[in-house]
Amino acid sequence: MKSKFFESTQLMPGITAIAGLGGENAYLVEGTKRALLIDGLTGVGSLKAFVRELTDKPVTLALTHGHIDHNGAAFEYGKCYVHPADLCMLYPAPEADTGALALSRHTDPAAKLDFVVNGRILKGDAHGITIDDVVKACPIATLPIGEGDVFDLGDTQIEVLELPGHTAGTVVFLDRARRIVFSGDACNLNTLVGLPGSTSIEEYRGALERFTRHLDAFDVMYGGHGTHAVDKIIISQAIELCDKILRREDDAIESEHRGRKQLLALRRGPNYLPENGMLCNIQYTEEMLHPAKTKKML
Repeated sequence: MKSKFFESTQLMPGITAIAGLGGENAYLVEGTKRALLIDGLTGVGSLKAFVRELTDKPVTLALTHGHIDHNGAAFEYGKCYVHPADLCMLYPAPEADTGALALSRHTDPAAKLDFVVNGRILKGDAHGITIDDVVKACPIATLPIGEGDVFDLGDTQIEVLELPGHTAGTVVFLDRARRIVFSGDACNLNTLVGLPGSTSIEEYRGALERFTRHLDAFDVMYGGHGTHAVDKIIISQAIELCDKILRREDDAIESEHRGRKQLLALRRGPNYLPENGMLCNIQYTEEMLHPAKTKKML
C-alpha cells in the first residue's frame, strides 16, 4: 500500500514494513489479538491513519529509541513504550539547558521537515510537503521498557532486548518464532555512535558482547533504514570493529553528520559498503571512545 507519505511492504504473514519519506522504517507486527508498531517514523504525515488501513487490531507503539526519525507517531497515539534513558528526546527542553536542547531537536517540527526533505528519497525536493504535514509534539504518556519485557500479541510474543550505543536507551525487538530482530539503528551499515545521547565506543562494545547471548535465537535483523534483512554476523563484526577503534587501528576517516565532525571507522567503497567487505561501519567522535569522556560531553 502506498500514500503520499508512506509505503508498506508485507515481509511475511503478520509482518509489514512501512517506509517514510526520509528513508526511515517502521514495522507492524500482528498477532491474533493485537498489533505492535515498532517505531513511529519522523511524523510527516499521519502514520496512525495509514496503519488503520493495514490492520483493524488494537495497536501498541514501541520505540527502538527516541530519535527524530523514530518518535513521530508517538504524538498521534498519545502513548508509547520507550526506554527511560531516551525519554528526554520526547520533550522540549528549557532554552537555558544547552545539553538538553541538543536532544530536544527530536521533537522540533522544522527539524522533522528538514530530515524528510533532505532524506535519501526526496533529496531536497519537497514534493509539496510543508510544515503543516508535520505531526506537532504534545504531552504524551511514556511507558518504560527494558531487557526481558514481552509484548504478547496473541499467538505472537515480541521480546525486548537492550543494545545501548547509538543512544543510551536503544532497544531491539526479538521475534523468536520467526527468528527475526527488529533493530532500529542499533547496528547497521552506518551506526552513529557519536551523537548527543550516544554511549562511548567502549560501552557500545560491551553492549554488543552482552547481546551475543541471544545470537542463537535469530538469523537476521531488519533495521531502521534500508530495505533488506541483514545477517546476524553483523554483531560479531561490530565487536571486532569496536576493538579496532579502541586500539586506534581503524581507518578513522574524517567525516561529518549534520554539521558535527565525526570519524568513520572504515573507508567506504563506491557502493557505500566498507571496502573490507564488512556489513557494518561506525561513525564516532574521538572524544567518545571511553565512558569518562562521554559523560563530560552530556
